Amino acid sequence: MRIRTRLTLWYAAVLAVSLLLISGSAYHELAEQMERSHKVQPIRHAVYEASEIIFHVGLPAIVLGLAGGWWLTRRTLRPLAELTKAAKGIDERTLSRPLPHSGNGDELDELAVVLNMTQARLHESFKRIHEFTLHASHELKTPLTVLRGELETALRDEDLPAAQRERALSQLDEVERLSKIVDGLALLTKADTGQVKLKKDAIELDELVRDIYADAIILAEPAGVKVDLAACDLITVMGNAHRLRQLLLNLADNAVKYNEAGGSISMELRRVKDTARFAIANTGPGISADLLPRVFDRFFRGDPAHSADADGCGLGLSIAQWIADAHGGTIQMESVPGKLTSVTLNLPIPSQVSV
Repeated sequence: MRIRTRLTLWYAAVLAVSLLLISGSAYHELAEQMERSHKVQPIRHAVYEASEIIFHVGLPAIVLGLAGGWWLTRRTLRPLAELTKAAKGIDERTLSRPLPHSGNGDELDELAVVLNMTQARLHESFKRIHEFTLHASHELKTPLTVLRGELETALRDEDLPAAQRERALSQLDEVERLSKIVDGLALLTKADTGQVKLKKDAIELDELVRDIYADAIILAEPAGVKVDLAACDLITVMGNAHRLRQLLLNLADNAVKYNEAGGSISMELRRVKDTARFAIANTGPGISADLLPRVFDRFFRGDPAHSADADGCGLGLSIAQWIADAHGGTIQMESVPGKLTSVTLNLPIPSQVSV
């Protein structure tokens, strides 16, 4: 029950009890006076007069009191409703936007000021985290590049012993993995701070899907995973070809990595009114219902028992979600553990390119 409703009901109850007490007291007093005078007719007349007063004056007073109480509580609590609505929209990207306050100095206004101060501190903290992550990513790129170069040089040595070559290859794989993590963190941090600007052009999405389908077949071949393209409608969207390809390739790569030997992958691209809907589903261990809401969190790797052997850094789906958001689309995942996991990407089709 809302505060204004509760206050109005309390206000109405107080009015009703007050009216009953006043009416009862008046009636009792009149009755005693008339009994002392031993006049029956005046008693009846007095009761009638009291009833008339209660009906014609008391009841309208209650109605007016209720209406006035509702109006007063609604007006008083309106800033709280506006504050609540604004607070619901707070996220990492809107921390710099202050919450509304009336400036009249009441308790709600003080609450809004305190919340704005807290929000400002949070914004500054997030800003420092972003700056640290961006600077750290930038500083890590140089030593990683040096390490990669040294390992590649060592591997070009034909006289390198087999054991050392195997060790160098393993180290090179780890350096590559660290480089992907650093690049992914740098990209997401720049995206969070609005530093990534995507140039958008008319993109034949069906061509991108067919390219990803061909790549998925190559990726899936070592594990004996079958890849099928069920449908591929001709669709043109406005977007960045490089980022959309990155998104689709990430989804295909995940469908292969988190599959099972001899499993299957199904892809399809369909036009649903003014939306391009790409869906990819794969067999495999899947994701439990309690972990599913976290799949787009950064560094989330799912069930360690199922993902320990899968190569990845846990940033792919976070990047995929950012790319979808940057194109005005949505991405969501559904999973039935042990059976099927599906990811659906929806992208808007602008009217000027819609057929």
